[in-house]
Amino acid sequence: METITSRENAKIKYACAVRDSEKQRAADGLFFAEGPKLCLELAKSCTPRAMYATAAALVKTPELAQFDPAEIAPHVAEKLSGTKSNQGVFALFETPVPPADTLDTARRILMLEGVQDPGNVGTLLRSAAAFGFDAVVLGPGCASPLSPKTLRSSMGAAGRLPTLHSDDLPAALAALRARGVTTLATALYRSRPLDEAGNDFPGGLCVVIGSEGQGLTDRTVEACDMAVRIPMTDRVESLNAAVAGSVLLWHFRGV
Repeated sequence: METITSRENAKIKYACAVRDSEKQRAADGLFFAEGPKLCLELAKSCTPRAMYATAAALVKTPELAQFDPAEIAPHVAEKLSGTKSNQGVFALFETPVPPADTLDTARRILMLEGVQDPGNVGTLLRSAAAFGFDAVVLGPGCASPLSPKTLRSSMGAAGRLPTLHSDDLPAALAALRARGVTTLATALYRSRPLDEAGNDFPGGLCVVIGSEGQGLTDRTVEACDMAVRIPMTDRVESLNAAVAGSVLLWHFRGV
């Protein structure tokens, strides 16, 4: 197998473009992942289009051989990673396409509005998968679920959990309510303690979470059935969006 030794190799430059550009990812239906554990996890639910690995990484993780990775020199791995301290494994995967009827059938839905931090979005995706939610809807201003930083935080959950985008969350909430889904907004003001939300949602449940700094917009809160809050001591004003969201997802894991 020939080793790629040039940092200017066309395939390497293309992989970097997919890594860095949301527009490129959307246009080509691909996303970039780094690290043996993440790539192997993603390969369980997403189709690898191309994989690159150093000789040392192939020796350390022989399971990668099944994907016929192209061998790359260490300095090429540095370009793909952007750092010298990398694990030497990189891949391009086909972007998963959720079924067209996802929101018509999903019973437990996580909806995010304005959650810009990739770490928070990734953590929430991971928690949603862990606690049995069926789908995630990302509204305006959210970090891309398939950006490298989000993927690292989600540990591949974005590949297993149907993830959709909506430019109008109030309209999406209205459609969910029309089919009997109970919609709960997380808010500090004019809200009920979480324990008062109940646990009987025969038509399904949608939990809506906003950014740590701005919270949810008034339109989105008004489009929901109820606003809820997590009871806390007066030592802090609020929780990190990923922490608060994960608490809610755990609370409603069995509905």
